[in-house]
Amino acid sequence: MGKGIIFLVRGYQRFISPLTQPSCRYYPSCSSYMIKAVQVHGGFKGFLMGVSRILRCHPFAKPGLDYVPIEFSLRKNVIDKEEPNYQELKKN
Repeated sequence: MGKGIIFLVRGYQRFISPLTQPSCRYYPSCSSYMIKAVQVHGGFKGFLMGVSRILRCHPFAKPGLDYVPIEFSLRKNVIDKEEPNYQELKKN
């Protein structure tokens, strides 16, 4: 399931995203966030986190950093100021 979601998001990044104006309010972009969330938390939870992120992305939202949190959460990650080292966490 996770590989399928990543495949669809990569297709969006390659073929659809270049046709639209850049309008990201967060860093990393929502598509990059969804890919990382699926890689870190698995297909189902990662997909939910990505959809939650897309729903948070509106003109009234406060922009800024929003890395994929280490623990599953549907809220904005206000704790991490740098991208966590997910590889190191997977080993523990």
